[in-house]
Amino acid sequence: MPIFQDANGLAIKFFIQKDIAQEIQSELCEVVASLGGRVEAKVPRQGYVLVQPGTAEEERLRLCWMAQDRPQRHFVPYTYVEACKIAGMQLKQIFVENGLPVKMHIHPSIANINARTTLSQRIMHSGGDPTSSPQSAKIILADPNTEVFQHLVKTYQSIPDKHVESYLWVKKCVEKGSLVYTPLIYKNPGGRRPGEERTPFTEDDERHLCEWIAAKIPYKQTGGRTGNRLYQQLCEMIADPEYAWVSRHTWQSWRERYKKNAMRLDAMIAQIVDQKKPVPGEQGQYGYVRQDEEKNKRPRKKRPKPAEQNLHKQEMIIGGINADSAEVPVIVFDASPVKSGPSTSRAVVRSSPAEEELEDGEDSEEWAVRIGNEPPPKWGKRSASEESEAQKPRKRMKSSDADSIEGTSLDSGVHLIDRTLQEIATEHRFTLEEVKEFYDQCGEMERTKIRFQKMRSILSSIGES
Repeated sequence: MPIFQDANGLAIKFFIQKDIAQEIQSELCEVVASLGGRVEAKVPRQGYVLVQPGTAEEERLRLCWMAQDRPQRHFVPYTYVEACKIAGMQLKQIFVENGLPVKMHIHPSIANINARTTLSQRIMHSGGDPTSSPQSAKIILADPNTEVFQHLVKTYQSIPDKHVESYLWVKKCVEKGSLVYTPLIYKNPGGRRPGEERTPFTEDDERHLCEWIAAKIPYKQTGGRTGNRLYQQLCEMIADPEYAWVSRHTWQSWRERYKKNAMRLDAMIAQIVDQKKPVPGEQGQYGYVRQDEEKNKRPRKKRPKPAEQNLHKQEMIIGGINADSAEVPVIVFDASPVKSGPSTSRAVVRSSPAEEELEDGEDSEEWAVRIGNEPPPKWGKRSASEESEAQKPRKRMKSSDADSIEGTSLDSGVHLIDRTLQEIATEHRFTLEEVKEFYDQCGEMERTKIRFQKMRSILSSIGES
């Protein structure tokens, strides 16, 4: 069937604007006839008025003959005939509402001149008006690949009967033969199942939610307000007539509402709790609300004695802090090796001014110190047998230590031990010789580390007393 014939086989009527060039009119008559249509000398009651856009005669024809009571009379550019021939079909007038062209605005984000021209013609061939301003246009066409597109969507999405569409949307409508606007899709607010209608939260919803949380978890410090179970339990109450409001949202949505507005809703919950005043022991979501634990009072520190003050100054110097410019004795750790057994009696240790404040007596005996120019403690003196023993090669590690270093030579094992001892000395601020000395006695690395850690703790506690 020829494309310019209706369903009954009758020719579709055309009227051509009279001041269009005669050669163009002749060509139009020929093409219309070849496609089954007929050119009339008068404006038809239903059919197409072929005009030249932008001319005074086109404007006059529209003013005279465009009327809502003639919805089947369409005004199109004379290029419509050729466009239908190329498309192989009669292009429907889909961009028409109430017999009038739909007003459209082609946004500057569509920068290509040829693209703008093609888009404009396609709109007019299908009955629309692409010459409207952004304010008066019902549809704003823009390039979706530009930042301004999303800005336009946000600007106009709340205005009724105003749409922002991609320039590709026009072609899709023409191909479908119908005007269908792109719907606004709300993002998943958290927990909304696919296909469910999004219901906005109201003030009543939030008040109900806060009352529920206040009853179940009155105090935020007990935790659980963002847990799933609290909101699952809420939705399990739907069968109760008093909780009919729960069905407005899924449990995931209730939970997301609290999470995203926690600071504001916590204030509302606190007001509700303050009004109801649940006492400690009243049951909540996670059992009974516990009363706050009483904090243990810190014991008063003893006032330091003169001898302790002097030792405190000395310890500060060891730690790199000079208390004043006056000369004070410096604590010196003697690095001489000692026997594996205890080398200093409790009586000697008790003579130290710091002994009264030491709480860990197990280790303090073996670590009496020399103050200033005083003679070294007994453990720092070598016996004749120790002098000869010192000439012998020093025992670095036990056989059990050596066996544990599989796949390495004895030298590399010794190097590893030395490096570990150096780390202990650096960490607890003792000399490497002191650390090596103790390790050679016990042969256990962990015990060595614990020993010097305790000694540093003891010395630090003396400084704090």
